[in-house]
Amino acid sequence: MELQDIKWNEQAREKILLDADRALQEAVREAASSLSGADKDHVYKFLFEKLKDQFVDFQPGPDLTKYAEAVASGELASTALEAGR
Repeated sequence: MELQDIKWNEQAREKILLDADRALQEAVREAASSLSGADKDHVYKFLFEKLKDQFVDFQPGPDLTKYAEAVASGELASTALEAGR
């Protein structure tokens, strides 16, 4: 067996991704409910701080910017925010 052959099975990979999505959704929901009217840089910093310790070697990409912009511009529907509670 080679080291590159060692990896999570598909069921574990799916769970890891679902958990990561839930962490992101919760952070965005919290930002949207507590940072109403904040600029995108402030929201981005909030999301970064909220998520960085939840992942090994966290490297934010364009997704974090996208969601920070959505929160800052008020694009998230209040019904979507309420459904997450």
